[in-house]
Amino acid sequence: MMARTLDQLEPNQDGIISLVKAGPELVRRMSALGIRPGRRVQVIRRAPLGGPLQVRIGHTDLMIRREDAARISIDNGLLS
Repeated sequence: MMARTLDQLEPNQDGIISLVKAGPELVRRMSALGIRPGRRVQVIRRAPLGGPLQVRIGHTDLMIRREDAARISIDNGLLS
């Protein structure tokens, strides 16, 4: 199965973050927000017109730009 990225998930789909493909500064910033390999992430809502994604990691909801979400690889272990 092909690898998917966070921006490809639809609302209510989730998976395990496997890789954040970004420069060191963005990786550090995302890690500080809880976006790091091994964490489960769920898409809550997709803003229209290429706007940001609302995602849930643990008990925290975050808004992530689509271009940043495209750098987050999701493991094949999608639950829904």
